[in-house]
Amino acid sequence: MLLLPLALLLLSGLASPVEVKRPRGVSLTNHHFYDELKPFTCLDGSATIAFDRVNDDYCDCRDGSDEPGTAACPNGHFHCSNAGYRPQYIPSSRINDGICDCCDATDEYNSGIVCENTCKEMGRKEREELKQKAEVAREGFEIKKALVEEASKRKEEKQKKLTELQEGKKSVEEQVETLKSLKEAAEKPEKEAKEIHQKAWEEQKAAERAARDKAKAEEAFQELDDDVDGTVSIAELQTHPELDVDGDGILSETEAQTLLDDTLQVDVDAFQHTVWAAIKEKYRAESLPDVQPPPKAPVEEDPDNQPDAQVDQLPPDEDYDEEDDEEEDTDEDGVDEQVKVPPPKPSSDTKTAEDEGEKMPPYDEATQALIEAAQKARDQFEEVEKSLKEMEESIRSLEKEITFDFGPHGEFSYLYGQCYELATNEYIYRLCPFNRVSQKPKHGGSETNLGTWGSWTGPDDNKFSIMKYEHGTGCWQGPNRSTTVKLSCGKETVVVSTAEPSRCEYLMEFVTPAACYEPKDLNHDEL
Repeated sequence: MLLLPLALLLLSGLASPVEVKRPRGVSLTNHHFYDELKPFTCLDGSATIAFDRVNDDYCDCRDGSDEPGTAACPNGHFHCSNAGYRPQYIPSSRINDGICDCCDATDEYNSGIVCENTCKEMGRKEREELKQKAEVAREGFEIKKALVEEASKRKEEKQKKLTELQEGKKSVEEQVETLKSLKEAAEKPEKEAKEIHQKAWEEQKAAERAARDKAKAEEAFQELDDDVDGTVSIAELQTHPELDVDGDGILSETEAQTLLDDTLQVDVDAFQHTVWAAIKEKYRAESLPDVQPPPKAPVEEDPDNQPDAQVDQLPPDEDYDEEDDEEEDTDEDGVDEQVKVPPPKPSSDTKTAEDEGEKMPPYDEATQALIEAAQKARDQFEEVEKSLKEMEESIRSLEKEITFDFGPHGEFSYLYGQCYELATNEYIYRLCPFNRVSQKPKHGGSETNLGTWGSWTGPDDNKFSIMKYEHGTGCWQGPNRSTTVKLSCGKETVVVSTAEPSRCEYLMEFVTPAACYEPKDLNHDEL
């Protein structure tokens, strides 16, 4: 009969929680240091005191461990049990200060302030938040598993494609060399044929220019031969003062003799070969109206006019029109205007306007066939050469991508080649993972490089939680810009925030499923 009451007593004890007796402000993990049957030794070992001096509102231990429940020690800490929520420590100075710091209100036991115990509600909210986070982590982790599978397939495909490109490159290189040789072989006869055609055309133009020059020389000889004796003499040459050598406006006998190659007179052959070459730039045909430039006398009297040298250098007015002269002698106010001076007479041994207007005649059929064959060879070579360059670029791009560290299982590889933006009031921030970070004014302006991809810089136990982008645009009298990107778990891939905690050093928060881990089981309540 005595066994039943004893069993009931034991059952009743198990049914209710056992309260561990400990001084106010002591945590459950430290309760064994506070045995009221023994003297208390300070936790730092600095002193041993009678237990009745614990929480006596007088600080005996240097570490404040003898006053866990009072504000006597400036360095003491009060433990809030916060049943139903998370336990916490607060500074002893907050005990009985009239402000409820512990959600179970145990810190205001003697202040007269009535605090409501909010631990259960806070615990409920925290559990709900943890549940939501766990759900996000669970969904994000499922996405991550799909990303890992996709990354593995993508890596295999890219490796296969790289191998195919590397093998195919050899064949294309051989084609390029073959077509290059064919191109050069086709261009050689093309070049020779075009040069022959060009030379013939230039010789024809030269012959035509020489013929025109000879005709002008003969015409000038006839005009200069005033006595029609078949020669041009010094006196006859002096009738053309425009041939003056020293710029004084007069062709002296010595100057004329020099132009005649130090002879007294020349026949038509000698004139064409020697004299005409020396005078044709200045010679003015007698058939043209003899319009003289403004007289020199007014120039000497008026210092504001151009100097004599400039007047002497005015070109001859051989194409001058009398009608133009009548129209522009005076303006509406009757003021004399400067006589127009026509452009200089072109040299007979240079290209004339007639030459410039002429086009080279078309190539003959044989030359045109060589040109077409060479062009076909060039087109074929350039097409294959372009293919080779594109292939080489693809190989470089694949080799670069394959060497990137995309995480333990390649889960971050889906970010490669992608960009994500975040707009603020002033800027548009752009993150291109494994490439660069940039900032552009929202209302116009140039883009600023905030850093190019550097490396993963997370802690040893979570290396892939932080990205570092370095060597961005330099700040004025400061370092180059850099950006730290912190990654967190989420169902979506998005930039959630940006900041500049230090000058030219930016911080970016980036959410991605690739940063998710399989969540722990939160069904049991640890609060």
